[in-house]
Amino acid sequence: MHNYFTELIRDAGLLVYGRKTYELMVPFWPDMARNHSAPNKALNDFAQVFDSTSKVVFSHTLGKVDDSKTTIINTDLKNEILKLKQQPGKYMLTGGVHLPSQLIELDLIDEYRFVVHPIVAGEGTRLLKGINLPEKQQLKLVASKVFSSGCIALHYVKQ
Repeated sequence: MHNYFTELIRDAGLLVYGRKTYELMVPFWPDMARNHSAPNKALNDFAQVFDSTSKVVFSHTLGKVDDSKTTIINTDLKNEILKLKQQPGKYMLTGGVHLPSQLIELDLIDEYRFVVHPIVAGEGTRLLKGINLPEKQQLKLVASKVFSSGCIALHYVKQ
C-alpha cells in the first residue's frame, strides 16, 4: 500500500488538505522522513516523498506551520482551487473526508482514486455526508489494483 501511495504522491505536484487531515499527517511523516525511523523501506520512502511534496492547507483555524513547503489558505475554496488548477505542473492530490467532499460538491474533482480496505467499520465520518450534488456524476473505471492485504485501489475519471 505505501509503495502505491509513494508513487501517487511522487507523480503529484501538490497535496491539498483540510486542517484535520494535515494535522494527522504532520508532524508524523516529516519526523519519520528526518529520522528514517520507519520499520521498513516502503514507509521510509513514503515519508521522504510526502515530506518533499508541496502542500496547501485550507483552514480558518490553523494559524501557522513550520514547513516552508506548506501554505495555508483561508479564503474562498472554489476560487483558490481554480487558481491552483490553472498553474502549470503536475496534478494535485487531496485526501481526508471534509475537504474532498466539498470539492466534489463544487465539481472540482477530475479524477477519483479510492482505496477500499477489507474492514467493516460502523462508525466514522462518511464521505459526502451533508453534501448536495447538483447532478449525478458518472465515473469511468480506468484502472484497478489488488494488493496482497486485500485492499483494492480504484482509479476513476469523470465521463
